Amino acid sequence: MINFSTIERKWQNRWEKKETFKLDESSRKNKTYVLEMFPYPSGSGLHMGHALNYTIGDIYARLKRMQGFNVLYPMGYDSFGLPAENAAIQAKEHPAKYTEKSVKNFIKQQKGLGLSYDWSRMIKTSDPKYYKWNQYFFLKLLKKGLAYRKKSNVNWCSKCNTVLANEQVHLGMCWRHTETEVEIKNLEQWFIKTTAYAEELLKDIDGLEWPQRIKTMQKNWIGKSQGAEIIFEINGSPWKIFTTRPDTLFGVTFMVVSSQHSKLNELISDEQKSEVKKFLKKIKSTKQEDLDKLEKEGVFTGSYAKNPLTGEKIPIWAGNFVLADYGSGMVMAVPAHDQRDFEFAKKYKLGIKRVIGEHGKARKANEKISEAFIGYGDLINSEGFTGLSSEEAKEHIINALETKKLGKKTINYKLRDWLVSRQRYWGTPIPIIYCKDCGIVPTKEIDLPVLLPEKVKFGKGNPLETNDQFLNTKCPDCGNNAKRETDTLDTFFDSSWYFLRYLSPSNDKEPFNKKSVKKWFPVDQYIGGAEHACMHLIYSRFFTKALRDMNYLEANEPFRKLFNQGMLRGKDGDKMSKSKGNVILPEDVSKKYGIDTARLFLISVASPDKDISWSEEGVEGSLRFILNVYSFLKSFKEKKVTKLQESKLNRIIKEYSEDLDNFRYNSASIKLRELFEVLKSGCDKKSLEIFLKLLSPICPHISEELWEKLGNKNFISLERWPVPNLKKINEKLELASKDFEKTVGDIKYILKMIKERKKKVGKKVFIYVIPNELKNYDSKKLSLEIGIDVNVFAVNDKEKYDPQEKSKNVKPGRPGIYVE
Repeated sequence: MINFSTIERKWQNRWEKKETFKLDESSRKNKTYVLEMFPYPSGSGLHMGHALNYTIGDIYARLKRMQGFNVLYPMGYDSFGLPAENAAIQAKEHPAKYTEKSVKNFIKQQKGLGLSYDWSRMIKTSDPKYYKWNQYFFLKLLKKGLAYRKKSNVNWCSKCNTVLANEQVHLGMCWRHTETEVEIKNLEQWFIKTTAYAEELLKDIDGLEWPQRIKTMQKNWIGKSQGAEIIFEINGSPWKIFTTRPDTLFGVTFMVVSSQHSKLNELISDEQKSEVKKFLKKIKSTKQEDLDKLEKEGVFTGSYAKNPLTGEKIPIWAGNFVLADYGSGMVMAVPAHDQRDFEFAKKYKLGIKRVIGEHGKARKANEKISEAFIGYGDLINSEGFTGLSSEEAKEHIINALETKKLGKKTINYKLRDWLVSRQRYWGTPIPIIYCKDCGIVPTKEIDLPVLLPEKVKFGKGNPLETNDQFLNTKCPDCGNNAKRETDTLDTFFDSSWYFLRYLSPSNDKEPFNKKSVKKWFPVDQYIGGAEHACMHLIYSRFFTKALRDMNYLEANEPFRKLFNQGMLRGKDGDKMSKSKGNVILPEDVSKKYGIDTARLFLISVASPDKDISWSEEGVEGSLRFILNVYSFLKSFKEKKVTKLQESKLNRIIKEYSEDLDNFRYNSASIKLRELFEVLKSGCDKKSLEIFLKLLSPICPHISEELWEKLGNKNFISLERWPVPNLKKINEKLELASKDFEKTVGDIKYILKMIKERKKKVGKKVFIYVIPNELKNYDSKKLSLEIGIDVNVFAVNDKEKYDPQEKSKNVKPGRPGIYVE
């Protein structure tokens, strides 16, 4: 048995000692930047589910290195955040120490997987040398008007004790504490103005080489709508209401304001206060998809709006299905032409007025209807606009509103500004100071980083408020006593530009070197989960565009190509988790099978973008293959290769390279096994070395070991990738060989069936083939393969023995078979 652990340690140590995978900045080779989404270093460490993601990236990076590219392949840790803080509190250990231990464990485990990272570029977001630049960029965004503070209804998780972004609320529950209901609070918060780039973020999606489903998810999240902004008078003040259907303006019978609107109190009459208060207690989320799944409920506020074209009084209701920050946070309800509004109107016995009829069909405005007509048609009961088509009416109604200065054509987006304030300790301190005289004052750049204090109290409220030395400071402008901001930045801020820090991780003068950015950025191949489509991936795109406009870089997008890996589930088919007891650890796998065996198994089961389940039987199949390779090489004796072997070797080099380049790893593993079957009957040293080179990105340790056993001194990891000689690929020869092998299989199957069903043993076999295929079926070779006499005849041979006339049904590549 092979001692895999010894072999793995041997080559991992040698790679580290020789800095085998360290980037050569002076190289003139074409560059490629390969990156996986960096991990949060949990205290429980890596399991094989994580290993799948890193193995996918490592295979690609190793391939590109051997193909002659200068490969940048770094690793770092998203080490700030709630999980580390909560886990540290539970373990009664400071988050800094807890995180440090976790990072060390992750590094050890990742090195154990044989990952070919350039470890000299390792970063941690909790390092002041990193988060100093978080603070720097926050100040730059503030200066450019892309960061601001406002009072807002926010999602609050009582267990996290902090605000959650909309993207972090799932079905009214916290994304981390899935059994904790989210509350709504109204707090002063810091926001990043992502909406300033809404149109560009949307427009540039189609040019990305990303999975279509991610592109679609981003388009839907940004949610561009074309419509009109209409001014309704409410309690003497103008309210701007966005609608995509101005053609239905005459059918508005009530308005719905968001139950989380900052001006809701101004609309509530004294008579309705208690009813509204009762209703508001039911609201658990500010997130659109959560609101969409709720039963639509509301309460009358006691106020009315004035229709700008009819002057009608329209009752205003507070509802649980309108977002406070979409449009103006209030919508006009047209129940005859919107199913949601229709159901709401029926529930609360509100008016329903039809103003659009199907083309060519006469309808009465007060006609009773059983459901909303949501399509387009001809206007009815719409004063001077009656008879116009919906499309014509949109233009005419907007023109009428513009003339009266009561509306205009506009575009709206679902994308909201990014709430970045967090009321927790383990994050980047927001570099802001509050002065009674000067107001909100940015920290001077020379005073960065604003360091996290070590001594804080955890338990209630914001931990940073418990350290007076941190909290109390001097105003940078007037020198008077002032207070520091005690919120920290959302950790998605940290991960929105980390890929740039890898380019010059030790630079203490600037966040990154512009020359390096020009050479290496954007990332050529990014790898990570689809769950980040509407958080990390949008924030990173925004950040890149904002930095471009501030002249830090030239690129428009951070990631040229994106690959989403699938999930590795436990043996039981469930997601791996400690609580379920189905976690598979890399260390255990390494001891039992060797990590190369696990790497081969992970990419063999299915396409790497599909979910798979861990299987001991599957791993053992991969182990058998590696043992066979090792055994063959141990007793290897050189033998001249045949033309057929040469053809198959060069074809497989071509197809296998294309598979790896396009993440068709499972298909590649099949071709690797096929090549071994071709060579194991005997081959020359050169062909065996080519096989080992093809094997090395997937199974690097065993490939290095066997490469050395063949007498080679250099690392196989740095060898040149094999290039196929297309002239040596002989498709006819391979087809003939394939037909021969299929015929052998067919004969064996027939002999087996005769034995099982007729209890007889076949003694002679007769084969009938078309004349031009006769040369492909050597009777001696067939007899040797089958173990009994095999006679081969051309179908036009007049002397052939064919008692059952099997030769009549022969087709190209499908011989007739008769057994006696």
